[in-house]
Amino acid sequence: QSQLVESGGGLVQPGGSLRLSCTGSGLAVDDYAIGWIRQAPGKEREGVACITLSGDATHYDASVRGRFTISRDNAKNTVYLQMDDLKSSDTAVYYCATANPLVTFGRCPAFLDTRKFERWGQGTQVTVAR
Repeated sequence: QSQLVESGGGLVQPGGSLRLSCTGSGLAVDDYAIGWIRQAPGKEREGVACITLSGDATHYDASVRGRFTISRDNAKNTVYLQMDDLKSSDTAVYYCATANPLVTFGRCPAFLDTRKFERWGQGTQVTVAR
């Protein structure tokens, strides 16, 4: 079964850093634009970052712009999310997902609309606390 697998979550203090990985299993990530989406307890899912199929563009939610960096290494079939200067408000389960190619044509969804993503991974927990 083709799927995405996230890893790299954990507990970190405010101001710290983590790097999340999203690896394709039976799925080639370079066939898709890939997004990172998070869901905090009691809140709706929100798009955090996205990288286009070609890697020529990246998009970020305003809450993480300047602190998070999305990148891809197609040779490793992996997309990364480098998270710096973490805040308690970043605490959430982080998912990666493919942007539906029939809708986005290899680009990232406008406003990182989570309804345009599919093939969700199982998620990885990020907790920012002292």
